[in-house]
Amino acid sequence: MPSILIVDDDDDMRDMFRDRLKDDYEIIDTGDAEEAIALTLGHKPDAVLLDLLMPGFSGFELCQTLSSLSFTQHIPILIISGQPATNYQSVCENLGASGYFEKPVRFDQLRSRLSSLLVTKKPDRRREPRARLNVVLKLRGTDRIGTEFELLTTTENVSARGFACGCTVELEKDAMVEVFLCSEIEHFVGKARMAWTEWRTTGCPRYGFGFSEKPSKWILE
Repeated sequence: MPSILIVDDDDDMRDMFRDRLKDDYEIIDTGDAEEAIALTLGHKPDAVLLDLLMPGFSGFELCQTLSSLSFTQHIPILIISGQPATNYQSVCENLGASGYFEKPVRFDQLRSRLSSLLVTKKPDRRREPRARLNVVLKLRGTDRIGTEFELLTTTENVSARGFACGCTVELEKDAMVEVFLCSEIEHFVGKARMAWTEWRTTGCPRYGFGFSEKPSKWILE
């Protein structure tokens, strides 16, 4: 049975969600956003239902944190909020949320969205160990419309065979880039292929790259 983590500081709201969803999902819940990080890491839920306005560590901060950690970034997050979608939906999507539902929630729509997300759930990309390292790289290639580019970026995490980073250009699927490591002396590392993308429509999408061949003098050997 798929599992869902419900994060809401309203006890009655958590009880209602548990009662309405318990037949289809294993329910984990907490009213503490900071505890939610530990629960997500420990239980690896299939989805997170998240309230926005909570005391202390807010839902905005939790959404951004879970979307940025390599161990949790593949878990879809649905915002459940009493705030109008027109106020915060685009902000939450930019932070990594996969959907936004206003309270009172229409559970038929919520169940439909959950089913869709879990069927198309992104595969866990952690096929090899990743390290959260900020490494300055230069990328050179051709963007989606065929314009050549050269830009500096900073990695979010790296592995022996690839890296993830933000990028200010839009790339086609499977695009190839030349990668240069910018340390004391800039040197060519190798060519890498774009393997996945997130937040494509935000103006600063995130990309994951995998080297096409064993890289030369890479940060992780």
